[in-house]
Amino acid sequence: MIRNIQISNYAIIDELKINFSDGLTIITGETGAGKSILLGALGLIMGKRADTKVLYNQERKCIIEANFEIGRYKMQRFFEENDIDYEAETVVRREITPSGKSRAFVNDTPVKLKVLQQLSGALIDLHQQFDTLDIHNVSFQMRMLDALADNDTLLEEYQKGYRAYQADKRRLRKLTEESANAAKEIDYIEFQINEFNEAELVGGEQDELEAESKKLNSAEDIKRGLAAVYNHLSEDEQSITGQLESLGVVLNGVVKYDDRLQGLYDKFEGLTLELQALSEDIERIADDAEFDPERIAEITERLNLIYRLQTKHQVRSVEELLEIQDELSQKLQTFGDMSGEIAELEKSIAQHEEVLFKKAKNLSKRRAEVVPAFQNKVHSMLAELSMEHARLEIKVTDLQELTATGTDEVNFLFAANKGSRLQSIKDVASGGEISRLTLVTKSLVASAIPLPTLIFDEIDSGVSGDVALKMGNILRRLSNHHQVVSITHSPQIASKADSHYFVHKRIKDDRTVTAVRELTHEERIRSIAVMLSQNPPSAAALENARGLLSMAMA
Repeated sequence: MIRNIQISNYAIIDELKINFSDGLTIITGETGAGKSILLGALGLIMGKRADTKVLYNQERKCIIEANFEIGRYKMQRFFEENDIDYEAETVVRREITPSGKSRAFVNDTPVKLKVLQQLSGALIDLHQQFDTLDIHNVSFQMRMLDALADNDTLLEEYQKGYRAYQADKRRLRKLTEESANAAKEIDYIEFQINEFNEAELVGGEQDELEAESKKLNSAEDIKRGLAAVYNHLSEDEQSITGQLESLGVVLNGVVKYDDRLQGLYDKFEGLTLELQALSEDIERIADDAEFDPERIAEITERLNLIYRLQTKHQVRSVEELLEIQDELSQKLQTFGDMSGEIAELEKSIAQHEEVLFKKAKNLSKRRAEVVPAFQNKVHSMLAELSMEHARLEIKVTDLQELTATGTDEVNFLFAANKGSRLQSIKDVASGGEISRLTLVTKSLVASAIPLPTLIFDEIDSGVSGDVALKMGNILRRLSNHHQVVSITHSPQIASKADSHYFVHKRIKDDRTVTAVRELTHEERIRSIAVMLSQNPPSAAALENARGLLSMAMA
């Protein structure tokens, strides 16, 4: 519940603080005094956007701070998920600077507006005419029905199982996807390994093949060049070996005349023999240098295969390709068979479904059992509030599939007037009618559901007299279980307050500002009397006001 709210530099509010009682807090005041401004400030606490137009003094920031007691709402998980320090006494603060920058804090931890909206939505139920109200929300309709059916324990058990069921389904989807992706990857790896296996790569073969290719493709040039050399050495009429043989004869003829010449002759003869041997080698190599197109084609095909694999895997050697082949083989061995785990999950999901459908059926049965009595009570209370012909029909549809709340879809259908067709609440009810319907339904579930602080803004619009008095009684009963704040123009409703605040204007430093004060008992008598008649109130109005307050205290 909200303990207090402090407002600084907002609209025509300079500084203001309101403390809220545990029961029913009533706020009344002069027209245009600032009751709606209070709700605007509360809206900022609830995460609504703002701009610098809200600043009372454009040179200093606006600060709105509210203190909440949240121990009963079991919100620790929300605080953990959003990395906020949990405190049973929680402080929410909004700041708007003159530059237009807006910041929000929960227990001094900066938070985004979305987080603030989620938190405040759990703490404050702000009921304003023409707003989207909880009763429009089918999830809230379901929540009310479950509260009346006392489904808390069963629903908690169901939802625990449903979370496990959903977790298994998510895991199954992930595994199935991973298995499909793994199958695709395995196929691709196996395809690559088959390419390597078919290639039968051998370390060092690339260099040998490239050398052989070079030689074979140059065979004609080699043969032609060697033939020319061989001819000059041995075949021409003036061949080098022939001339050397003739010179050798001449040299041998003079050896006997000088002992030194024998050594020269031996060297000359050796040179001649080496040159003859060289000529024979050249002839042999020339004979071997044959152009072999089939072998060239075979080598070219082999090298093209190697080059293609190197390009595909972005490497430059056969040795690197062999490393990749080994890595692929090892990777293939790491892929496990997921079919066993998938089968186990499918079995678990089927078991969850069987259990959940049974619990959902029980939930549905309990909901159906409370619908007639709830509808009758709503009709009876609406009749007391001058809506004798209003009808509420709660339609529970079996979706035949599991949801977070079972297999049911709940829809509140409403007709405000005699002869009107039943339609969804959001489509048919006017502001005043929906206010009364909301008040009635929430009052009926008040003791069974942990509703947050309920704030009603002019719920009495369009009603007066006995109807307003009955609305006041309902608000009073509602405040026995929940903190209720009501902004009202009705003296009958105002008389039911545990604490009564009066909003008024005053002059401060030549400017009009909004002020709020809590009324004493005597001040309440006069304020209610003014609401009943005029200002100053008549003696009859004062007496009537005393009667209303005495009745409220009885």
